Amino acid sequence: MKNTSAGFPGRNTGAVPDHSALQARVDALNSRYRHHSATAVLQGALRDPEAGRIAMVSSFGAESVALLHLVAMVDRKTPVLFIDTQLLFAETLVYQQELAERLRLENLQVIHTDADTLAKRDPYGGLRLGDRDACCSLRKTEPLEKALDGYDGWITGRKRYQSASRANLQFFELEDATGRIKVNPLAHWGPTDVRDYMEANRLPKHPLVAKGYPSIGCAPCTSKVAPGEDPRAGRWRGEDKEECGIHFVNGRAIRPPASADQKTAGAKNEIQGETA
Repeated sequence: MKNTSAGFPGRNTGAVPDHSALQARVDALNSRYRHHSATAVLQGALRDPEAGRIAMVSSFGAESVALLHLVAMVDRKTPVLFIDTQLLFAETLVYQQELAERLRLENLQVIHTDADTLAKRDPYGGLRLGDRDACCSLRKTEPLEKALDGYDGWITGRKRYQSASRANLQFFELEDATGRIKVNPLAHWGPTDVRDYMEANRLPKHPLVAKGYPSIGCAPCTSKVAPGEDPRAGRWRGEDKEECGIHFVNGRAIRPPASADQKTAGAKNEIQGETA
């Protein structure tokens, strides 16, 4: 397991992306894999030349194990980037280590903001109290951007049902500013699909789920969720904030319009075909 606060060589982020060519590439991928399963989308992302060099980004949160398991089945050598904000629950850190060992992930990379930068911009650890967006940027968005410098795209575990800002997710989407492709293999899955997959494959749950945390982020900004509440209600409770920032580019959410096929697609058939 690698532990790094540095970026990866090889990708020139200083170049201006050719938006039309990149969008055509993404459109072609969505057309090609529109009716495919999550496993097929992952195989395409990791093996299709159109997708380029891809890493997975995982929070090792409440539902992360499903996608981690799928990725491990396709290719255990897939780079898996885990952002340690240094404000995570202790349970998350232990769970991350246990899953990495159980799934035999061969290229797990723990990334974080370097100590000097933290000392300069958040010396007392109180930035989150005055500006949560700035804290998320410092501890998540910026180190992830550096880590992704060597990649053409990244795999996420986002799903449409999770929030309004994710309601129109497609399997493949384009970050205009970076030119990277984002891959969302589980975009069409619902909460029951995730639970069914985890149970069918006997995958361990995050220990905090049983304690009332259906969505898990940094400890100071995550609270328990009452029965009947939105699963993400405990994230930044009481604030007009739905995302930590890693799924925004230039301050806006990446939400391409959904096709009719994607609006009606479900995951039940692929759940049956992907259990092992």
